Amino acid sequence: MGSNEEKATKTKPEVSFDVEPANDGAGQPLARQLKNRHVAMISIGGVIGTGLFLGTATSLKNGGPIGLLLGYLTLGTICWSVMVSLGEMVAYLPIAGGHIKLAERFVDRALSFAMGWNYWYNWAIFMPTELSAASIIVQYWNKDVNIAVWITIGLVLVITINMMGAGAYGEAEFIFASIKIITITGLIILGIVLDLGGGPNHDRIGFRYWKNPGPFVNYDEIAGNTGKFLGWWSVMSQAAFAFVGTEIVAIAAGEAKNPRRNLPKAIRRVYIRILLFYIGVGTTIIGLLVPSNDERLDLSDGTAASSPFVIAIKNAGIGGLPSVINAALLTSAWSAASSDLYTSSRALYGLAVAGNAPKIFMRTTRTGLPYVSVIFCSLFGSLAYMASSSGAGDVFNWFVNMTSVAGLLTWLGICITYIRFYSGLKAQGYDRSKLPFTAKFQPIPAWYGLIASFIICFFSGWSVFLKGHWAQDTFVTNYFPLMLFPVMYLGAKYYYKQPVVRSKDMDFVTNIDEIEADTYDEPPPKNKIEAFWQWLVSHLMSLLPMKRFLIRSMKM
Repeated sequence: MGSNEEKATKTKPEVSFDVEPANDGAGQPLARQLKNRHVAMISIGGVIGTGLFLGTATSLKNGGPIGLLLGYLTLGTICWSVMVSLGEMVAYLPIAGGHIKLAERFVDRALSFAMGWNYWYNWAIFMPTELSAASIIVQYWNKDVNIAVWITIGLVLVITINMMGAGAYGEAEFIFASIKIITITGLIILGIVLDLGGGPNHDRIGFRYWKNPGPFVNYDEIAGNTGKFLGWWSVMSQAAFAFVGTEIVAIAAGEAKNPRRNLPKAIRRVYIRILLFYIGVGTTIIGLLVPSNDERLDLSDGTAASSPFVIAIKNAGIGGLPSVINAALLTSAWSAASSDLYTSSRALYGLAVAGNAPKIFMRTTRTGLPYVSVIFCSLFGSLAYMASSSGAGDVFNWFVNMTSVAGLLTWLGICITYIRFYSGLKAQGYDRSKLPFTAKFQPIPAWYGLIASFIICFFSGWSVFLKGHWAQDTFVTNYFPLMLFPVMYLGAKYYYKQPVVRSKDMDFVTNIDEIEADTYDEPPPKNKIEAFWQWLVSHLMSLLPMKRFLIRSMKM
């Protein structure tokens, strides 16, 4: 196979789960039907939702404009640390199953088991979260129709798209993501115009609300710096929900063509996404447009009228536009739910292939659709009906708590895997500089991401311990995933009885030949139009994490 240095420079990805189609009735392996434009737009579609327009209302109310900005900035540094650690591994070994399979190679099967089921659970729960969000958006127009009707419509749409196969799913997400990009771009421009006084009322807002009511909010009216700190911490806990999901890029290899060329590009642009979209555009503009003491920043009524953007547009005297925005957001929420079903079904399929889930979930159609996994995961969409009796706001809040912690545990597992990966490279004499992608200052970022993720997880439900704030549902939904993860790990450790892989025994060779054989140079553009399109698609990949920013920052 050549020297270690040669192994570290291999550049082409494996795109299957490294199993033969089965003699056990599993059917065909996953088919590579997703083109580059599909992968780019699916990444956006899986990341863009409604949280920026709804969820940041709570963040602004609890932390103030500077607290909002600093909370997202802090989570941005953690996200960057996790993504560069993940990027170094998947750029070298872009195998299907992503970080879940890498954990088995570089740590042990027990961690892979725990991470896999935690990741599946995370995305399975995200789907009803999105459907609940869609019902909130619809209620902006009509509160008389039972929200179960809208949930049913969304669920049928999501299942239909996913049962048509990866190719149809890719085309659908291509269309949906285009709508989202137009909406987001328009709102960003509109927000800047309104802040500078370009609205019908010609009110130049500037930094007015940073002065009055002020840059920070004292959480629960707790005086002094303690109240400001708790306000910032509450924003950071909510921001975790916004950023979770950036790691989905590692799962894209299973049904994507030529992933090794595209994954490193997406990883390299993570700092652009964080600084520009999360920090520079999203939270900054929101903090400028609406004061933190605006009474409409209250999602308890369960409608999209509390969106900071909708509030700002109404304040500027622009009529009709809020309904247009909500129509785009409704499409966005349904699209995000479709992405969640896609990801959870592929995660479950991967667990079955690895022997960590029943083999029935390996079953596919002749075209490679894991239909059993899709059907099973779609059943979790029915959890959204809880919103009919308990209120969409409360149910969405429960789901947000559970998925935020589960997502942070995924980040923690990625950082552990990278630290072991780094140790293995060093022990076996690999030259890291020869890897397809490397990050500076490692393993410091990985350790930072690990420790910070654990701290935020551990204190995710801190508010219930304040005097007079005990809430059983908040406690359970925040700490259930944190307790379940070590139980799964220890249970798998006892069942499989496999030791942690030693650094000198780690496998850096398997799949390298297939990876190299599957990588190819993208054909050059045929004309200027195609050249512009390829440039646009490649740069749209930089929008990858915005789903967490736009639908998953909602913590009411």
